[in-house]
Amino acid sequence: MLWYKDDEIEIDFNIIPCTTMLFPLPSMTKQEKKEITDKPFLNKKPLFVTILDKRQTEQAEYKFLIDKGYRWDGASIPRVFWRLIGSKTEPEFQIASLLHDKLCENHSFINNDRYLSTLVLIGCMKSADVCSFKRWLIKHSVDNYQKFCGWRNKCL
Repeated sequence: MLWYKDDEIEIDFNIIPCTTMLFPLPSMTKQEKKEITDKPFLNKKPLFVTILDKRQTEQAEYKFLIDKGYRWDGASIPRVFWRLIGSKTEPEFQIASLLHDKLCENHSFINNDRYLSTLVLIGCMKSADVCSFKRWLIKHSVDNYQKFCGWRNKCL
């Protein structure tokens, strides 16, 4: 299923992503509540992902699985920017953050290409109709954060 396509990348899934947001319940332990607060999103079905990188003369194709039960924190937007961009739990960020978080945890899935992970994030936000200003702001924030605080173009 084609999710997003432009001149640089193409993103395909085997099915429509099936995700949910978890909520703490009164009967849960403090540890369980903390885990849900830290990573409130859950992937409900195995999701096979194909990313086609069309930036080079020879296109590169990357395939990987996001397991059923995979948990992530949503969009990593600092609370101070929520009025400007939106909160980490906004529905239009859900699939973009799912895919981007999985790539950030598994650099080898896309041959350690940090910028490709940013293009995937932006492509998913375009497909969710996130406005161009928010995409621009998120793209530059995420890309610069990754440059200086963690993900280099080589294996960490």
